Amino acid sequence: MDFAKMPDGLIPVIVQDAATGQVLMLGYQNEEAQRVTRETGRVTFFSRSKQRLWTKGETSGNYLTVVSEHEDCDQDALLIRAIPDGPTCHRGTTSCFEQPNQTVYPAPAVGFIAELERLVQRRHQFPDEDPNSYTASLFRKGMPKIAQKVGEEAVETVIDAVGGNVAGLKGEAADLLYHLVVLLTASGLSLEDVVEVLRERHSTISGGVRRE
Repeated sequence: MDFAKMPDGLIPVIVQDAATGQVLMLGYQNEEAQRVTRETGRVTFFSRSKQRLWTKGETSGNYLTVVSEHEDCDQDALLIRAIPDGPTCHRGTTSCFEQPNQTVYPAPAVGFIAELERLVQRRHQFPDEDPNSYTASLFRKGMPKIAQKVGEEAVETVIDAVGGNVAGLKGEAADLLYHLVVLLTASGLSLEDVVEVLRERHSTISGGVRRE
């Protein structure tokens, strides 16, 4: 980064959710803040009001764990893709750009599925966090029960599809997708692992190689 280009030595930093693509917040970094960010793996800014470094989440515990950094073409702005550990905004919203009763997603379906997967993964990691959680209860029952639910929902999805029950199909497909996410999580996999297989197949098909 070319910090010397900026009169105050501060560059704007946009933080984006690595899973959903949602823009979470805007902050500023000097060279020291960038160094600390890279050393700790947590997004750290320079506070213009307090005139000191501050790590996002140092008070709330809602840290932003860095996945990747991307400089712009002029090297005077930075995009950080991160994994948020809770709401990013001090108001309790996912993004600082949200208004009351408004959730901002770059791609509504993909964004929500990514958030759903993150919640499922949290229930798997901390099963006692919510004693009434259905997801946590599935993990406690183990793989046989989870697999059984996926099979049941798949059958019900097919029945509604063949029967032309569009309203029922939406509900059953939602149940199937949810339980599939639980199954993948219990298996130590993620949707990204599945997407990677699809990418490889797409690349093969696009390259003119026929798959049997």
